[in-house]
Formats: sequence, structure tokens, C-alpha cells
Amino acid sequence: MKDRPADAALRIAGRAIGAAIIVGALAASAFVYVELYRHPRTDDAYVRANVVGIAAHVGGPIVALPIVDNQSVREGDLLFVVDPRPYELELERARAELLVTDKEIEGYARSIEAAAALVREREADARYAADYLSRVEPLLERRFVTPDQVEDARTRKRAAEALAARSRHERDRAIAELADYEDGNARRRAALARVRDAELDVGYCYVRAPFDGYVTNLNIAVGQYANVGREVIALVDNRRWYVLANFKETYLEDIVPGDRAEVYLLAYPGTPFSGVVQGIGWALHQENGATVGVLPQVDPNLDWVRLAQRFPVRIALDPPDPARPYRMGATAIVTIRGGRERPPDAPAEAPETGPDLSVSSGARP
Repeated sequence: MKDRPADAALRIAGRAIGAAIIVGALAASAFVYVELYRHPRTDDAYVRANVVGIAAHVGGPIVALPIVDNQSVREGDLLFVVDPRPYELELERARAELLVTDKEIEGYARSIEAAAALVREREADARYAADYLSRVEPLLERRFVTPDQVEDARTRKRAAEALAARSRHERDRAIAELADYEDGNARRRAALARVRDAELDVGYCYVRAPFDGYVTNLNIAVGQYANVGREVIALVDNRRWYVLANFKETYLEDIVPGDRAEVYLLAYPGTPFSGVVQGIGWALHQENGATVGVLPQVDPNLDWVRLAQRFPVRIALDPPDPARPYRMGATAIVTIRGGRERPPDAPAEAPETGPDLSVSSGARP
């Protein structure tokens, strides 16, 4: 029985449609494959930020806690207060010691002034005695004075010179004693250092936010003892946010620091965020290849399929929108778009001395 023309036409049309579907699927697969390598994409990515533990520089009970968990704080905002009373007393004691030292210095300075005045007086007496002797001695030959009067003048001259020498010695001793208490002296510097150290301790009682951020996991209360150097508060640094996106090593050739990245967060579906590739991780924890002695230990690998390793790519996010704040640990989907620019924190490149022969491109071929 012969096929009717209509059935033959249907078979031809079906085959044509099937072939078109296959060709379209292959073309779509090829396009997706090429596009994926031109613009690598991964959903193995998470939002990250620096988390800094805040610890007290001084120990003591917490007497004030003006913050609550998950609160946004600005740089310089008060986080908590350690009881400052013992440190304020120590500061008063240090200031009193410095005041006593300064008073001693003032006393020695006044002693020097008095000794210097006495030196001037005694030297004037010595000069007068010398002048008197020089006038009396010529009169002895003419018998206008007696030998006893001349000898008495000589004695007074020697006595005046001795008193002047003694006063100079006392003045020099006072100057030397003052030198032991001047600003450059170790005793006064030590007293001043104790004051400054006590002032620092009093200031350390008032713990403030070192940067803009968010209080997280607050588990302290007023009355709790804060130990020196022990973290009591965690702050999420709001100054810089980034995404750690894990890309297969087969895509790394097409990712270069400075490439623009498009980021979607599951917390804000449909809202794109932008970032810049800052760098690609250089090392992964290796289960194989551990060194034993001086020889590497490599376990036998019986896998038939070799899986590509994933390397973390750090993407610096643009400043957040206050209406859509970033949250550390949020799931992200990242696509590398190219269009390179200098990554954040990268050193500025030196200007070219010759003609620029490089070719700028959004993606590597």
C-alpha cells in the first residue's frame, strides 16, 4: 500500500522539526558553553565582612552597656564602660607625685636664686676688701696707717674671698641638685610617664567603636567582669564588604583582578549588586600531597572522574544601599562581566614610558 501524499508531508515536516530542535539545542548548548567561559558564573558564593573582637585594655566590672544586640554603631560610639574609679584614683596619685616632684624642682630653683644672690653679695664684699687693701698698703710707708691696720685689711680680704668661694660652691651644688630634677631627669620623666599611663587607663575604661559597624552576638551584661585582652563584643566591619565566590579552576583563566562582577543575593531577589574582582586565592587545603619527612606522601587515586577544584575569588562589593544592607554569610550568585578596572587596595601603576600596545578587553579569549 502506497503512502498518501499527506502522510509523507507530515513525516517530512516531523523530521525537519526534530532536526531543527536538535540543531537549536546544540546551538543553545554551544552558546551557553561559550558564554559561561566568557562570563564565568557560580552560585557557590557568600557575602563576607571583617569581624573584629572588641576587648578591654583594662580589667574591671562593666558598669554601663548602652548598646543592644544587632545595633548599628558609628566610629567613636560608646560600647561599654569598665568601672573607672580605681584608675581615676591611680591617676590622682600619679598627678600628686608629679606635683611633688615639680615642687621640689621649684624649691631647688629658688635655692639657686638665693645662692646666686649670695654669691653676688660675697663677691662684692671681696672686691671691696681688695680695693680697701690696695688703698691702705701704700699708706703704710708714709706711716698714715699702722701695720696692724694693714694686716687687718689683708685678713678681711682673705675672709671675703673665702666666703665668696664658699657661696659659689653652694650655688654650684644647688645647680647640680636641680639638674637631677629637671625635665630631662629620669625621676621626673618617670613621674610624668605614670601620669600619662594612668590617663590612658582611665580613657581605656570607656570602650568605643573603632569603626562603623554592627554589634553582633552580644552576650554580656552590666556587672560582668571584663578581663584585659579578652574579647567581649564582636563588631561586623561595615566599611568594606566582599563576596567569596568559589569558581572551578577551569574558569580561572578568564577571571582577572579588576574585572567587574554582577552579584545577586538571595535575600534581595531580582536586585543586582556590583563589585570588582580583588584577587584569586593562591592555595587550598590539600588532603593529598602532605609532606612526611622530606618526601611528599601521595595517596593512590582510583577515581575515574577527576573533579575540578574550586578556588575562592574575592570580589569587593560596592558600598551598600541603606535600604538593602549586606549581611555576612548571605548566599550570593556571581557572574564575572569583565570591563576591568583597578581593584580596590591595589597600588597605582606607574605611567607608561612608551606607546601603549596592549589591547583592553572585557573577557579573555
